[in-house]
Amino acid sequence: MNAKSITHLLATLVLPALLLSAPSGRAATHEKAFRPNPRNFASVMQGAKLFQQNCATCHGKQGEGAPSWRTPGPDGKFRPPPLNGGGHMWHHPLPDLLSIMRDGTAAQGGSMPPWRDKLSEQQMIDIIAWLQSKWPQEIYQQWEQMDSRTHARR
Repeated sequence: MNAKSITHLLATLVLPALLLSAPSGRAATHEKAFRPNPRNFASVMQGAKLFQQNCATCHGKQGEGAPSWRTPGPDGKFRPPPLNGGGHMWHHPLPDLLSIMRDGTAAQGGSMPPWRDKLSEQQMIDIIAWLQSKWPQEIYQQWEQMDSRTHARR
């Protein structure tokens, strides 16, 4: 077989088979595009920048949270928790994290404002990716397993 024959074979048999076996539909594309990836340097760097601009005032420059985040303040509201793996952020699947960021926590008695009008979903994903890049590997793996189970049920 010469190079032209191999190219023709690939173009007529292999490529269509690959295209037919690829996931299709909006949901699959959306799911893949909008998942935080703490190993994606561009996403993590964008998330770091966005976090400093929008979140660090309350959650600390490194996502360390308020020192007494488990104790309600004088207003009865809990202070901002750590988001760098030392708090409870990793106990929430991605849809819940995005909901909290979009809608804020006023409905649950918290102080976090809604970010839906200021940050896009991709920007929220980038912030989550930056925070996850700070998590210990064990914590990230536990979150990933829990989040995968949540997606499987939906």
